Amino acid sequence: MTSGLVEAIEAISLSMCGLAVILWMSIGTFSRSTRGEVFAQRTIATLCVTAALLLTVFNFMGGELWGSGNVALPMALVAVVVAISASMNLKGKDVQGETNPHQIMKMRKEER
Repeated sequence: MTSGLVEAIEAISLSMCGLAVILWMSIGTFSRSTRGEVFAQRTIATLCVTAALLLTVFNFMGGELWGSGNVALPMALVAVVVAISASMNLKGKDVQGETNPHQIMKMRKEER
């Protein structure tokens, strides 16, 4: 019974991580509308936090992920970091603090 539960938790957590990665790669498509972007961000964050919890439970149940008993907790931490980064809304904000090439060209045209 316990080994079946451990295998189920492993499959569910890895599936959630995989789905979160697919959504992460598709964020450009979801960003075409604000509503879609918010939905994708919340879905990714929820999937990652749930996967992190499942991976923690999986580790304490003695499960081995990819043949190692030490991988589940670091992967849970990575999932939490991805959840935090997915919930950050950077649309329209200057993150780098530098002028981008489009703004430079626009400023040069205005000077002429």
